[in-house]
Amino acid sequence: MGEWIAEMGTFLLQTILVMVIVGGVLLLVVRSKESSDDGLKLHIESINDERRLRNRRLRVNTTSPGARKKLVKAFRQEEKAKQKAAKQGKGELQNAQKVWVLDFHGDLKASQTEQFAQEVSAIIDVASAEDEVVVRLESAGGLVHSYGLAAAQLDRLQAAGLNTTVCIDKVAASGGYMMACTANHIKAAPFAVIGSIGVVAQVPNIHRLLKRNDIDVELLTAGKYKRTLTVLGENTEEGREKFIDDLENTHRLFKEYVSQHRPDMDIDELATGEIWYGSEALEKKLTDSVGTSEAYLVERMASAQVYHVKLEPPKTLSRKVGLAVSAGIEQAVIKGLGLVEAAGWQRR
Repeated sequence: MGEWIAEMGTFLLQTILVMVIVGGVLLLVVRSKESSDDGLKLHIESINDERRLRNRRLRVNTTSPGARKKLVKAFRQEEKAKQKAAKQGKGELQNAQKVWVLDFHGDLKASQTEQFAQEVSAIIDVASAEDEVVVRLESAGGLVHSYGLAAAQLDRLQAAGLNTTVCIDKVAASGGYMMACTANHIKAAPFAVIGSIGVVAQVPNIHRLLKRNDIDVELLTAGKYKRTLTVLGENTEEGREKFIDDLENTHRLFKEYVSQHRPDMDIDELATGEIWYGSEALEKKLTDSVGTSEAYLVERMASAQVYHVKLEPPKTLSRKVGLAVSAGIEQAVIKGLGLVEAAGWQRR
């Protein structure tokens, strides 16, 4: 019996291995066929139309069955009238101001910057001076040079003479706030995390561990400060002081950048690395108003045509498979963290 179970287990493992190999080969074949269509595609969505259709659907589904037919007929007549007016150039929002909506979700390396730069270029090419650009920003910051480049994209909007509003629903801290401060107007949700105007660096050092095991590391440089702190070698007080000087210089540049864009702020008081919530940030003049991006866009739709602009890769099979796997892993991690958190609450 034990031998049979062992043989079955071996057979199952071999079967799974073969399936994985075959699946990998098929994925590579599909990718090679799709490689010619890897360019990003521009998607433009009218948020006004989306909201109107959602409103109609809710009204139809909450109306008594006897009155639904009449309501649907009224909607169709209304739609025909709008289409006719649009053809004649007489639509109610035909010549209305346009609001262009962009999203930026930042990670440690601000990886979305290249895509964001292209989206900004697309808007600059078509927007007029009366238009507004709304950026829904979410980032806790990251690498200095990466977020410096991301903030420079928002500076391009200002240089083009476009009025820019940054909406922060969750967090815009450190490099995220570096981006936000470039806007003409910053709107933050009441409990959005704002600020963290500071610089941090952390360098582990295992020199003593290597020394205890008689392992030598030679670090050769040309230039006195080519390497100030190191992970493997022995750090010196002079190198440590130079590293701190570099941090202070970066912090100085960060403060100057924020001050140029928001001169009413008391930068010396606020550039301590602290964070504030949205309602507190308004008092500190880190932001200009309190509110959510959804509420602001609904308000703007009353007098403007609001368009969401996004560059997306083509929805190929390989991308769908990759997204499905990524979503599965993400859900598993979130579920695991949720269980850990729940267990922690239970112990209290």
